[in-house]
Amino acid sequence: MHRRRATTRPLKLARMHANLYALGAIALWAGLASLGLALRHLPPFLLTGIALVIGSIPAWPLMRQWKVPAGTLALGIYGLFGFHFLLFIALRLAPPVEANLVNYLWPLFIVVLAPVFLPGLSLRPGHVLGALMGFAGAAIAILGAGSVSGAWSWGYLPALGSAFIWASYSLLTRRVAAFPTAAIGLFGLVSGLLSLACHALLEPPAAISAGDWGLLALMGLGPLGAAFFLWDRALKLGDARQIGILSYLTPLASTALLLVVTGRGLSWNIALAAVLIVGGAVLGTRTADDRPRERIA
Repeated sequence: MHRRRATTRPLKLARMHANLYALGAIALWAGLASLGLALRHLPPFLLTGIALVIGSIPAWPLMRQWKVPAGTLALGIYGLFGFHFLLFIALRLAPPVEANLVNYLWPLFIVVLAPVFLPGLSLRPGHVLGALMGFAGAAIAILGAGSVSGAWSWGYLPALGSAFIWASYSLLTRRVAAFPTAAIGLFGLVSGLLSLACHALLEPPAAISAGDWGLLALMGLGPLGAAFFLWDRALKLGDARQIGILSYLTPLASTALLLVVTGRGLSWNIALAAVLIVGGAVLGTRTADDRPRERIA
């Protein structure tokens, strides 16, 4: 009995650290929409490309750790570039509020697909209920913040695709050979250069002011930089099901911050969303972890 308690204590500590890393990434992602609003006059691929390149800069001194297999690099590009590419297509083709909601299926995908991508995991009622509560809260937060068209748009398909890409990327990083978190800088750099290539091919040129560069640096070093490093560390240490449920705090915090930035008061839907999301997160993170421990890079 004492030995069992001794062995489970480090596991619980690692899981707690993983959840803290995930919360750090979520806090940074919460500011992405507000920064994007301030930079909405810039073409989206230009915006993303510059921010991703800036976000990779802190990892440049660790370039020696960028030596990863071609398959691992392809996975990183698939996640960082593929997610943003489809998301921007969705936002152009579909109403942004609804497209954003469809995109926020990725935390639910992480929870329900974890047993598919990661052998040894199973879904328990607490995980499923927590994920559904989180999605309900995200829907209330997002739909309550804007008008709903109610019409079908083909833009919902790329939004769904972007959600699947981020969820599958997050889970597949546990299936490839162990790689250092510093390699996320390589993923961001290559994805940023691809985004800039898309800008050159698909978007008109744009002038960038000194103030824009300050916001771009903030976006790159935060939501499109440090957040990815924290996210990778969380996935290496923690339970993907619990992290997926915690991720529903992102749309809640993002929407609440947007309301503050735009001068709109917090409303009943934000309060109800907070109750559902926080409740779902608590339920999901308290559900027992049956995941076998794996190697940590």
